[in-house]
Amino acid sequence: MNFSHQITENILSIVVDGDLLGQTDEAKIITFVEKSLENQKFCIFNVQKVAYMNSSGISLLIRVLNKFRAVGGEMVLLNPTDSVSKLLMITKLNQILSVFKNSEEATNFLKEKVNS
Repeated sequence: MNFSHQITENILSIVVDGDLLGQTDEAKIITFVEKSLENQKFCIFNVQKVAYMNSSGISLLIRVLNKFRAVGGEMVLLNPTDSVSKLLMITKLNQILSVFKNSEEATNFLKEKVNS
């Protein structure tokens, strides 16, 4: 699993490439997010390239979400695959995470939060 990031209009975008299985690479995401919270409170977490996620991957999403919310920010999920979408529904995480299919909607949602 790898990830990349960019910042556009005060919104951090994290793109994950590979399965979320709780490996040590995911600790890098948490460390990166913790450092980013000094300047960024809003995040788009793109899981378009995540084919499989286990309970450790779910835990990662919740931890990242909680870190942003703890500083008055928000994280949204972008482009979940069918298997990830099913997992979100089964675990009811789709009720606590805002999930978007396109980046424009996700960005607009977070811009409203930035400006409020």
